[in-house]
Amino acid sequence: MHSTSGHWRLGFFLAFTTATLWGILPIALKVLLTRMDAMTITWYRFLFATACIAIYLLIQTQSRHFLKITRFITVLLGIAIAGLTSNYIFYLKGLELSDPNSAQVVIQLAPILLLFGGLIIFRERFNKRQWLGVFLFTLGIVLFFNPQLRDLNKLATDYQFGIILVVLAAITWAAYALAQKQLLSYFSSNQIMLCIYVAGSLLFFPAAVPEQVLLLDKIGWWLLAFCSINTVMAYGCFAEALNHLEASRVSAILAITPLLTIVFMSLISQDYSEYIHSQSLNQLSLAGASLMVCGSMLTALGKQHK
Repeated sequence: MHSTSGHWRLGFFLAFTTATLWGILPIALKVLLTRMDAMTITWYRFLFATACIAIYLLIQTQSRHFLKITRFITVLLGIAIAGLTSNYIFYLKGLELSDPNSAQVVIQLAPILLLFGGLIIFRERFNKRQWLGVFLFTLGIVLFFNPQLRDLNKLATDYQFGIILVVLAAITWAAYALAQKQLLSYFSSNQIMLCIYVAGSLLFFPAAVPEQVLLLDKIGWWLLAFCSINTVMAYGCFAEALNHLEASRVSAILAITPLLTIVFMSLISQDYSEYIHSQSLNQLSLAGASLMVCGSMLTALGKQHK
């Protein structure tokens, strides 16, 4: 079993960086989906990530080599590749049919599944304060998104199908994350991500339409560049966070991602209202926001450290 390094402060910073990057990502993707299809966007993101990680590993003087590729490791790599590539497509298709706010509500199933996967598979343990934190941020999610949750049964069929796709994205992401954490016992995080990015680039190429970039306007180019860079940075930080922090704690920190999405949407919509419409928050939503932040921090930092 993989064991953490003990550098929990670094792990916390990396996980929070991931949450911030993922918080703004669905807003950029939602706008970009009006200019490109999901397959092409995903292919470009994987291709860019492949190039970045490959260059980094080539210039890195100290890195672990690929050794002893056993059947068990092959199965783990297969789960990680299938999980993350499926997550990208399910999430993008779901986001295309829904909206950033609702997509971020449902995708919170992913860190919750990762949290319990860490407890069951890696035998991680919570103390009473951490379980209190789990309760608080779970309650906070429900309260924060009470308007969307209340109206889910009134929404159009396409919207409901989009929500189902995001649920599938959450399940496949959790499978990827658990496989990734175990693979860290054999390879560096960058080596694992390179395998996933290369496989994803090959898988999505037949369905991609690369020439769509020629039709992009200036905003489209900036959005594609941001989403591609976001892919490398977010998953790089996430993979490295798992090296320094338990999977359950990383998932707790990622629970604040939807809160960050709402904040970013509110800020961006002030200047770009033609692309993004901000959501008004009621008192329950504001109370939920506070509980989400307090709960995630309590869960992540609940244990005493030397």
